[in-house]
Amino acid sequence: MTSTATRPGRAAITARTLRTDRWWLPPLITFVGLGAWVTYATVRVFLHDNYWVEAYQYLTPFYSPCVTERCVEEAAHFGRFLPGWWVIPDAAMTLPFLLLFRLTCYYYRKAYYRAFWLSPPACAVPDGHRRYTGETRFPLIFQNVHRYAFYAAAIISVINTYDAALAQATGLGLGNVILWVNVIMLWAYTLSCHSCRHIAGGRLKHFSKHPIRYRFWTFVSALNVRHMQLAWITLGTLALTDFYIMALAAGWFSDLRIIN
Repeated sequence: MTSTATRPGRAAITARTLRTDRWWLPPLITFVGLGAWVTYATVRVFLHDNYWVEAYQYLTPFYSPCVTERCVEEAAHFGRFLPGWWVIPDAAMTLPFLLLFRLTCYYYRKAYYRAFWLSPPACAVPDGHRRYTGETRFPLIFQNVHRYAFYAAAIISVINTYDAALAQATGLGLGNVILWVNVIMLWAYTLSCHSCRHIAGGRLKHFSKHPIRYRFWTFVSALNVRHMQLAWITLGTLALTDFYIMALAAGWFSDLRIIN
């Protein structure tokens, strides 16, 4: 008896899918949202301008830490030890690790697999590729470095916290509020990572013997439930923080000061 299925494991139907809802809308929104953010971030990183407000010591996270010879001396909190070539981002010591952390994030994998690779674009919709090998071959096998990228992301969050605290010494303005909101959201996203949850309590056999780690594990688990929302929120806070500092540095408007 011959099978009439068009491909292994699929019923013999001519339609691509029997779904009648707008299944294509979520991946389309993700494609537009991530595409717009990546475009904005790429342009800003290579502009090499309007990243530092000396009066209030505001440093955009896209340029932190500023370590190239092109950096303003006051903004180079950790020194200027990389050449000032335009192809080198001023935050070259952190941006690659942040990109690695986001690219290998469990939620972002789902997001861009569906939106950019159509693999698959939605549930009950066939994959856009003839073959599927999972994450067992090059280059996707490198997704397994996510657990190590988490440590780098945590260190970078510490640097962002330092930047916000340094700016706080000049008083309090809207820029300070934006910096602190961004830092808090970045910490929430970083700690909500699945790898962080596993580090906190994944290997424990008896929570009763490790009460402190158990409390931290429950805290991280509560954040982990909102990992997707935090992933998108931090994209928004990063872009907002950078745009606000860029606008101040360019002289488009003045910072709204609350104290001093």
